[in-house]
This record gives sequence, structure tokens and C-alpha cells, in this order.
Amino acid sequence: MRSPTERWRLMLGRYADRQMGGCLGREDGRRDAALDFLYGREYRERGIKPAKSPRGASLDKTQIRALDWLAEAERLFPDRVFEALRQDALDRYGMSDLLKDPKVLADLDPSPGTLRTLLSFQNRADPQLQTEIRRIAQKVIDEILQKLRTEVLRALTGRRNRHMRSPLPSSANFDARATIRANLANWDAERQRILADRLHFHARQKRHLDWTIILCVDQSGSMTDSLIFSALMAAVLTGLPGIRVKMVLFDTSVVDVTDQLDDPLSLLLSAQLGGGTDIGKAVSYCETLLEQPSRTVLAVVSDFYEGAGPRRLLAAVARLQAARVRMLGIAALDDTGRADFDRQMAQQLADQGMNVAAQSPHSFADWLAGVLA
Repeated sequence: MRSPTERWRLMLGRYADRQMGGCLGREDGRRDAALDFLYGREYRERGIKPAKSPRGASLDKTQIRALDWLAEAERLFPDRVFEALRQDALDRYGMSDLLKDPKVLADLDPSPGTLRTLLSFQNRADPQLQTEIRRIAQKVIDEILQKLRTEVLRALTGRRNRHMRSPLPSSANFDARATIRANLANWDAERQRILADRLHFHARQKRHLDWTIILCVDQSGSMTDSLIFSALMAAVLTGLPGIRVKMVLFDTSVVDVTDQLDDPLSLLLSAQLGGGTDIGKAVSYCETLLEQPSRTVLAVVSDFYEGAGPRRLLAAVARLQAARVRMLGIAALDDTGRADFDRQMAQQLADQGMNVAAQSPHSFADWLAGVLA
């Protein structure tokens, strides 16, 4: 709980340091610095200089780029406040101009945070900058996909192939029947045993699965990272033999994006982040996509804050459970594996047969491998 002095200090900004002193803690100091990076330019344009402050958190223009500021602001402020800050940055201060610096775009790290920030600027930038943003975003996606594909393939491969032979001996892969058949001519009547001079072993092969995976992804603003990783996971899974992937995005409406899975960037650019949430409507739509229920995995990626009431959602999940659909509830799908979600709703879904957890892409791949085994 902040004191009245701390609240006034945050409202007045760092230009009140001389009168109020350093009363802010570390996190509030970062919030103050983030606000000053954006709104302090009002004072600088009037020639007003702030009092020097000993605080450690600094976001001075010479020390931070627009993309860094945007990522920091998203972490520090609630969604509604962050959206207002971003709107002011773009409309009021024209910060998209800062992204025209070639050095800024060239130095970007290939991370989900960078991708999220680039996507947030895409629709507000001028046409020339949009082209550059798409190029950089595609490069980031390609690098993340390369790493993600390796992790997913490692999780979903590795069963024994009983129709192929391996030249590499291993007791775990030893094929006793094939070895006996190949050495019947070497029967030793005196010893009453086969003298085997040719041993056979099973080879290993990639799984060839016959499954349909339906990704049902919440596209509300709080689920941006999960949406990014869901699109990337869909692209990886689509390339596996024997697996069909379908994907729908939802808020209060439902959009089927299955035809865009081979182009994650276009899919992400078409997403309409924000709005309400009607999970029941989305899951009911997914029911219409079922062909072989017992060979289908439905993965609902959402924070489970249902805006339409739980009755329709719970009824749909109960029907899917009766049809023997494998259901996974993913409260977050990002590189942290942590989530803020409606635990009460998650428990109700679990009671109806849905397994619910927050996942990183790596742990989700392992989880999925267990379900498909």
C-alpha cells in the first residue's frame, strides 16, 4: 500500500523531486521513469529541466530505445494503463518515428518480447516501416521456430520400429524372433541350442501418428505471448506426419485460422487482440470440427476468465469428455510457464475432465507426447 506522499510523487513526476525527495521504492521508481520517458518530453519541449535525482532506475532517452521502453511499460503497468500509454506514444508523440533508425531494428534480439513489440507497432507505422517491421519479425519467427522445432521433434519421436533392422547393437532393441529365424540353420542337436552368428535389433523411427490437434486460443490482450507461441507450435506440429492441426482464435467471436498455419507471421498480424471473452462459444465451435473424437486433442489456451457465464462452457466440456476427446487447458503458453488465471473456473473444468496447467513450449511438447502415446 502506497503512502499519500508516494501517490502524489507518482502523479507529479520527477520534477517534484526537489520538494518531495526520493520517496519511491524500486518498482515505483521504474514506473516513474517509464512515465517520464513518455510524458517528460512535454517539459523538455518547454525548456524545463528536472532536479537531479540519485535514483537508480533510469530510462533517459540516451539510454533506452522505444522498443525497450514499450516492453518495460507492459511489464510494469496493468493492461488498461499500458494500452493508454501505447496509444499516447503512437498518436500523441509519434514514437513510431524512433523505429526508423536502422540501428534500432538491426540490434533487436530474436525473442518473443521483441516479436510482440514489433507486432504492436505494425498497423501504426508508415508503409515503408511496415515492410521493415515484417522483415525483422519474420527473422525473429524463423529463429524461434528453429529452436522450437528441435524441442518438439525430440519430444514426439523415438519409438521402436519393428519392421526395420538396426546395425547398432543395443539390448533394449534386441529382436529375439528375427534372430531365431535367421539362425535356425545353426541348430546344435548335441547342445540343444541355436548357435546364433547373426543378431538382429529393432531400429528407431519417428512416430507416425494419426491424431487431430485443435488449438483453441484466447486472443484477448493479456494472452499475447501465449498467442504467439500457439501460432509457432501450430506451425511446427503441422509439419509432422500423421498429425492434422486445426486452430481457432476467439474473444467474443470465433475465427478459424487453420488455412494460415504455414505462415505464422500473417496469422499473428491478422489477430485482433483485445475485446471480451466467450470461451464457451469457442469450445462449442470446436465441437463442430470433430471427426474422430477419440483421436482428437483439444488444447484450450486461455486465462479462463469467462465473460459469458460458465454454463455453456462446462456443458460443452462435458460432452467432449463423453465423446472421449483428450482435453488440455493451457493457462499460459510462453517461455516462463507462469500464468495469472481464474483458478475457480480451471478447477471446474478439471472436474469435467480437462487437464489444466501453465506450460512452456518445451513442457507442452512433452505433455502432448504423453497424451499421444
